[in-house]
Amino acid sequence: MSVAIVILNYNGRDFLEKFLPEVIATSPEGEIYVAENGSTDDSVNWLKTQYPNIHCIESETNLGYAGGYNYALKQIEADYYVLMNSDIEPKRGWLGNLLAYFDSNPNVAAAQPFILSYHEPDKFEYAGAAGGFWDKYGYAFCRGRIFDSIETQNHQYPSSLVNWATGACLMIKSKAYWEVGGLDAYFFAHMEEIDLCWRLQRAGHDIAAVSTSEVYHVGGGTLPQGNPKKTYLNFRNNLILLYKNIEPNKRFGILFIRMILDGLAGAQFLLKAEFSQIIAILKAHRDFYHYVLFVKNKENLPQTLQKKYVSSYEGSIVWDYFIRKIKYFSEIKF
Repeated sequence: MSVAIVILNYNGRDFLEKFLPEVIATSPEGEIYVAENGSTDDSVNWLKTQYPNIHCIESETNLGYAGGYNYALKQIEADYYVLMNSDIEPKRGWLGNLLAYFDSNPNVAAAQPFILSYHEPDKFEYAGAAGGFWDKYGYAFCRGRIFDSIETQNHQYPSSLVNWATGACLMIKSKAYWEVGGLDAYFFAHMEEIDLCWRLQRAGHDIAAVSTSEVYHVGGGTLPQGNPKKTYLNFRNNLILLYKNIEPNKRFGILFIRMILDGLAGAQFLLKAEFSQIIAILKAHRDFYHYVLFVKNKENLPQTLQKKYVSSYEGSIVWDYFIRKIKYFSEIKF
């Protein structure tokens, strides 16, 4: 089975310089590509000088996470893609163990390694931890991470099926990727991997997180937490995610409650005098309405594909976390 490890790069020469040698050393089963996404630093020149044998696929403009990967993957032939952030340091055996898991679980179309913090290696990392889920209102959480509460990695979670696998390091069957239409470029960045995993499940595939495969992730390399653009993308894309994938007869009620919860989040920002964050939420809602009214083919699923509706956690993780004070995944009752 052929594996293409595709590292999306945007102004990330420092990350490439730091982590690319370790990716090469720990990934003998894969062919490495760098998807250059319109960088304005000297990433390309550095890469071609230092690693002339690594494939470099160049886009002249920044197409975002989703668009950048779609552009690059269309030019790569492989049985499996690994979508890898440039700030990932894999541990030895990570790729071989993922391949072994796929071999033993043929219905799995996409899987992630366990994501550990580069800065605190004994802890999970925010973006993916030990595999993800979403609640009734579309809030994402993980085994090992609920909102900002992050657990220590004590090998408390085995390999298992999950509802979404992180885009920080995502291995996926290429056939399944294109079967469901690839990443939705409209998202640009943030939550596009949750949408992809949701669509894969609607098409009958499984998603997994594999405990025998681990990588370290720096995190926040593209947009740091608290950046208004990140807030905008998260709020807008979360609403789009729900609109696309939940049952039509449940859309109005769930989205109505979700918008109330967004309003409460805005009130919190108001109390902190973080006005740029409030503006970001208002823009997110405005552009969500634009999406509903004017964007066609929202599902990204071919008409010939049998579709089903997929649920995850039917409770409210917001209520659990802030009212019931649940901080650990093991305390949630599915």
